[in-house]
Amino acid sequence: MSQVAICPTCGSKSKIKEKEGVTTYEAVQDEEAFKKIGQLKKAMEKFKLKAEALEEELRELKSS
Repeated sequence: MSQVAICPTCGSKSKIKEKEGVTTYEAVQDEEAFKKIGQLKKAMEKFKLKAEALEEELRELKSS
């Protein structure tokens, strides 16, 4: 998932990318894009929690 932050140069909301210790900012211009990014992050978090619960259940089944 992209990290979104305020660009120190222009003050716009931007996606942050780090490569070889160099941080680059790519401006995001559409408010709907921010909304979608938030929705996707929430969906991914839910999926991650379900996957972790299933992994724990699988470990318990294997140990018994």
